[in-house]
Amino acid sequence: MIDFSTVLASAVHDMKNSLCLLLQSIETLTDELGQSHPGAVDQLASIHYEASRLNTSLMHILSLYRVGKDKLPLNIDEYFVEDLIDEVVATNQNYTANKNMTLEVQQPDDLVWYYDQELICALLNDILINAIRYSKKHILLNVSVEDSYLCIRVEDDGMGYPQSMIDANLTDMQDFDISTGRTGLGLYFAKMIANAHTRADRNGIILMENGGTYGGSVFTLKLP
Repeated sequence: MIDFSTVLASAVHDMKNSLCLLLQSIETLTDELGQSHPGAVDQLASIHYEASRLNTSLMHILSLYRVGKDKLPLNIDEYFVEDLIDEVVATNQNYTANKNMTLEVQQPDDLVWYYDQELICALLNDILINAIRYSKKHILLNVSVEDSYLCIRVEDDGMGYPQSMIDANLTDMQDFDISTGRTGLGLYFAKMIANAHTRADRNGIILMENGGTYGGSVFTLKLP
């Protein structure tokens, strides 16, 4: 019999590869057009944003499949955190510039940490995409070390998280309500990836609150 989940995972992998090529083409075309065709550049920025969201959703599906098969690979290694932040910022640079948004980064120099670069980059990219979507003008990426945890915060000046989302503790797929249109899949993915990072008796965690520098939503990733 055909294992539909395996077929789906294979299809998702192929779609992700195609989307990556599409995103690269959009970025190349945007650079070539420059400011000579502002209308076209504006449309390309919107397409890039939606394609990035789709790529992130496919990453969620593929990761959940691997968890279901107990085969979520963690490639933990030592990385410069600055390189991670630079990659996340660069991925979303076109869209933030198109929306005339300011994306400020605060981080110490030469900070290194142990984590899975690909998974953490995907997690942060997902959070930043949502911040871009719901903020008004300003976003802050803040990196610090607190109580031996690497803390990465994404703050914005939007309306903040709904209280129901802050109060929710979505740890199981059964908690999702598809009928509302907001399944919490991104939150589940973030918790799953954070929790998979362990050191001694500590696990990575995520925190969501409102306030911060701009009075909007504040998402915090803490890695031991």
